[in-house]
Amino acid sequence: MNGTTTRCGLVAIVGAPNAGKSTLVNRMAGTKVTIVSPKPQTTRFRIRAIVMHGGAQMILVDTPGIFAPRRRLDRAMVAAAWGGAQDADIALLVVDARAGVTDAVRKIAEGLAKSRRPVWLALNKTDLIPGPRLLPLIAELNAIVPFTETFMVSAEKGDGVDRLQDYLAKAMPAGPYLFPEDELTDLPNRMLAAEIVREQILRQTHQEVPHHASVETEQWTENEDGSVRVDCTVYVSRATQKAIIIGEKGSRIRTIGQSARIELTKLLDRPVHLFLNVKERTGWDEERARIRAIGLDDAG
Repeated sequence: MNGTTTRCGLVAIVGAPNAGKSTLVNRMAGTKVTIVSPKPQTTRFRIRAIVMHGGAQMILVDTPGIFAPRRRLDRAMVAAAWGGAQDADIALLVVDARAGVTDAVRKIAEGLAKSRRPVWLALNKTDLIPGPRLLPLIAELNAIVPFTETFMVSAEKGDGVDRLQDYLAKAMPAGPYLFPEDELTDLPNRMLAAEIVREQILRQTHQEVPHHASVETEQWTENEDGSVRVDCTVYVSRATQKAIIIGEKGSRIRTIGQSARIELTKLLDRPVHLFLNVKERTGWDEERARIRAIGLDDAG
């Protein structure tokens, strides 16, 4: 790069469930690298988006929303989120401006206050509330964590995101790029396929199967014509959930499969043949092997 020093660093995107973290990551990456759903706790493991901006490579670590864990799966998700914050050069706390300082936000902010890493604040959805309400909110949050920088953004519309990226790029430490410049994510395609299927389940089953579904890519077959065959298995805890996902005469699983296939074809830029299978596996969210299979470390 003509003798210019390259900059590269990790930015952990941290926050309560539904703060808009995944939407912000996708907005900064300029493409979809992490699944977005109106349901909380959508992101189950750390997904890294690789963003080139202002001559810097920013590796965005999209952590699961931090919440009070009950199941083994929940504990693994929370451990992944805190791990992401500790490993990063900068922790970016994303707060839903409409929700304000909830108990969950306060707990996370208190946890970040103990971090030795710089902590920045991104107040999200600021287009949806009146300006005068923002300053007291910023003051209240800064009283818990002395933020190095504060930004007001709308991840949905893109307002303020360029400015945030400019600052992040300048703050990245000098060092070689960790990934090729044209790479978008280090998430393996098999895992991406499973996540896209899971996103469609979340979108299309609403409250009926909230977080009782896990998706694994069982087979990935490269075809000679350049297309790919992807076989995924959906694991659920109960027979009733299996029936909901399959739908009447297989109607819902077909719709889930079609939407996921269209999305994957676009993301992989090649024809995709997607086959879905639904299996009942009681207590999968307490199984160590299943938790590791979806990319999480078992938190015990």
